[in-house]
Amino acid sequence: MKLLRVGPAGAEKPAMLDPEGGIRDLSGVVPDIAGAVLLDAGLAKLRALDWKGLPLVAGQPRIGAPVARPLNFVCIGLNYADHAAETGSPIPKEPIVFLKSLGAFQGPNDDVKIPRGSKKTDWEVELGIVIGKAASYVAESAAFEHVAGYTIVNDVSEREYQIERGGTWDKGKGCDTFGPVGPWLVTRDEVRDPQALALWLEVDGKRMQNGSTATMIFGVAKLVSYVSHFMTLHPGDIISTGTPPGVGMGIKPEPVFLKPGQTMRLGIEGLGEQRQRVIAA
Repeated sequence: MKLLRVGPAGAEKPAMLDPEGGIRDLSGVVPDIAGAVLLDAGLAKLRALDWKGLPLVAGQPRIGAPVARPLNFVCIGLNYADHAAETGSPIPKEPIVFLKSLGAFQGPNDDVKIPRGSKKTDWEVELGIVIGKAASYVAESAAFEHVAGYTIVNDVSEREYQIERGGTWDKGKGCDTFGPVGPWLVTRDEVRDPQALALWLEVDGKRMQNGSTATMIFGVAKLVSYVSHFMTLHPGDIISTGTPPGVGMGIKPEPVFLKPGQTMRLGIEGLGEQRQRVIAA
């Protein structure tokens, strides 16, 4: 299944993408894409629906993030060997974990705002894991039992704030609008191998990132298990799993960063596409 949420920001309704590409309203069935709806039993209930009997959403509504606001928006740094190489960083011995501010959480096609004074705002296409069943001290062998599905995350990053201003990465990662998520949650039964997905990102039509989740240093199962040993993961929480090479800061001989007026378009095989206009804050 492909689950999504449509409508104005803060007033989204749950929906399902039908096999013909139509958006079907689920608000008469579930209150939101959150909580128990993301458990295996909740997803099975939605899967059993006769989608042809669900109301068809007219027009082209705004698409919000595919899950309600999470409790934890977790990100993993330097998780692709080829991305670590382009930044001149050593391969991490353990996953690098940081939290993205929930103020960054937004729909997949909402505008991305460059912070005031920023000169180094960058892009990062990433596979997002959406948690289904709560996870605490989970064994790697059982990790997939806690995954509801997958989505796309653009881990927008301000490199000066992240690297040059001292402290942790969080202030370069959590600016308002820096976490587009979606367009939909693809349930795990539709993703045969999350470690074999092509992912890409373009800026103004120029392909900047072209990678595969096959080059992740720590895979999905490892990340769910690892993070669950430091914090309880709740239904609807997101783990953004790192980015392949091709980010602006890695471009030689001079880095390239985003400017107002540009457009990012990004996608992951089987998970859809995002498109964001870049504007000044």
